[in-house]
Amino acid sequence: MIHSKYDQTLALAGIYQTASLVKQIANTGMANSAHIESSLETLFRFDANSVEEVYGSIAGVGHGVKILLQHLNDRSSRDIEITKYVISLIMLEKKLSNNKPMLEEISSRLNKVESQFEFFSLCHENTFAKLGHIYKETISTLGPKIIVSGEQPFLSSEINASKVRALLLAGIRSAVLWRQCGGSRWQFLFGRKAYIHECEKILSQL
Repeated sequence: MIHSKYDQTLALAGIYQTASLVKQIANTGMANSAHIESSLETLFRFDANSVEEVYGSIAGVGHGVKILLQHLNDRSSRDIEITKYVISLIMLEKKLSNNKPMLEEISSRLNKVESQFEFFSLCHENTFAKLGHIYKETISTLGPKIIVSGEQPFLSSEINASKVRALLLAGIRSAVLWRQCGGSRWQFLFGRKAYIHECEKILSQL
């Protein structure tokens, strides 16, 4: 299937969305629960028929599109932390794509988490903990680890640590999707104008 720049933009925005949410939680202990839920839902939509379906709708990644556009439009005010997380996620996903046993393990463990949704909702502490463990025991071992910066009281909270890891796992999911759509580091560096055009088009529909 040939993927459009629109598909690439949605997937790239998905990475930016998780990076932004990680920064918010690490620095304030809070982030928009609807945005968190939209990002985490992507982990359980492997049979989606389109990129848009992975996010439920374009609204599901609307926050990420805004952050992406902001970064593309004004390089001087680009958030270094968010950019660092995005680049790290893209690099980790490249390592993961060459590790078939780990991909299968993640898939198997996500299926187990999904089977417990009748007992625990997606945004339940137990679900955050299980998703956080998956990230810690798989992606985090690939190295180099993503060092999350923030305020110590928020970083030292176990529930926040689980949320951050769960979101990083969702960021990897979007990075996988971006690569599958033909996204690459070259696209990231030199496709700025096309991405800006797509972001503006998407936001006009929200």
